[in-house]
Amino acid sequence: MTSGMVYLHAVMLLHYAGKEINEENIKNILQAAGITDYEEGYIKAIVSAVSKVNLNEIIEQAKRAPVVAAAPAPATTAAPPAEEEKKEEKKEEKKKEKKEEEALAGLAALFG
Repeated sequence: MTSGMVYLHAVMLLHYAGKEINEENIKNILQAAGITDYEEGYIKAIVSAVSKVNLNEIIEQAKRAPVVAAAPAPATTAAPPAEEEKKEEKKEEKKKEKKEEEALAGLAALFG
């Protein structure tokens, strides 16, 4: 099954080329692109939906849509309490590792 975006790209290509947006033209574009697993029903639905809208108006609205810029990263400041917590976590991890090693050594003793 082909992604819905492929059909929409075909519609946009036809629109920009000034060609009629119909089932046959969409199929021709898909076949020219090497896409053979298209769905007839989906093509019919796209043609029907596109016939009810003004593509030029939609394109203009998209051009005028505000672009959302990525929010700047917050300034990083060294926080001593966070560093202390990290040191404590490392100490706890080392204790856990030592206990695990002791437990494994005990198991190894059982098997000779």
